[in-house]
Amino acid sequence: MSIEEILDDMEQLLEKASSVPFAQHKAIIDGERLAELINDIRLNLPQEIKHAKMVAFDRDRIIKEAEAKAEQVVRQAEDRAKVIVSEEAIVREAKNRAVEAVTKAKADCDELRAQANADVAKARAESEAIKQATDTYIVNRFKDAEAYYTNALKDVQDRKAKLEKLKRRAKKPDEQAAPADKPKTSDSPKQS
Repeated sequence: MSIEEILDDMEQLLEKASSVPFAQHKAIIDGERLAELINDIRLNLPQEIKHAKMVAFDRDRIIKEAEAKAEQVVRQAEDRAKVIVSEEAIVREAKNRAVEAVTKAKADCDELRAQANADVAKARAESEAIKQATDTYIVNRFKDAEAYYTNALKDVQDRKAKLEKLKRRAKKPDEQAAPADKPKTSDSPKQS
């Protein structure tokens, strides 16, 4: 599974999440599934880096082949020039062709090197962009979760305080009723 597909799965997980009552902008998501997707991204990042290394390896191989071919062309041109050294015009022509061949081979080599470098830079940039997007996404999800649980804790604390207040109010009428229940003593003297 590619990183793009994993990010699509994460987005679908977020879209399918049910919203929290009384908090439209908050949602409940499957934490285990999100953890699996994050782990999949971590496992796939080395593949992207491996791909970039393969591109770099191919670039080096192509450059070496081009340089070897250029050297071979130069050697062939020199050998041919030695064979026909007796005729000045032919020698000049051979040298010119050898120079052209070397120049063309070097130009081809430079072009291949530039293309390989561009491919490596692009692969690294894409890998870094994916990593940054993933890090940003994960940080934002953690911030959302932290904000949700902070609000939930505050709500629980507020309700607990209201309940305590109601308990205190309920006790007050009982305390006022207690003196009325005591037996009254009479002020009149006892008759004997």
